[in-house]
Amino acid sequence: ASVNAISQKTLAQAKNFPFCTIEPNITPIPIPDPNLQRVAAVGQKNKALPATITLIDVAGLVRGASRGEGLGNKFLATVRECDIIIHVVRNYEDDDVIHVDGKVNPVADAEVV
Repeated sequence: ASVNAISQKTLAQAKNFPFCTIEPNITPIPIPDPNLQRVAAVGQKNKALPATITLIDVAGLVRGASRGEGLGNKFLATVRECDIIIHVVRNYEDDDVIHVDGKVNPVADAEVV
């Protein structure tokens, strides 16, 4: 799952079947700030908390999602609430990781959106 790669932790379920992600995976991602400790010291704080962004990893779309097929309606409802969208498209072959259409085609996958 994308959230696992970006957060560098195993936070989201990643299974080898379509629609493994039914509910969105939500995780805060800390934003690195080289000045954070220095600012905390000036403010005489023992603990400094970095700013975060909230990453919401939703299931991928399938062809026909705009007509409610797959998780299309659920996907769209979640995406409407987001401030920014990061579109991750698979571009690798791996016999151990199935593709919902049976073949990897990143251009076709991107066109589904």
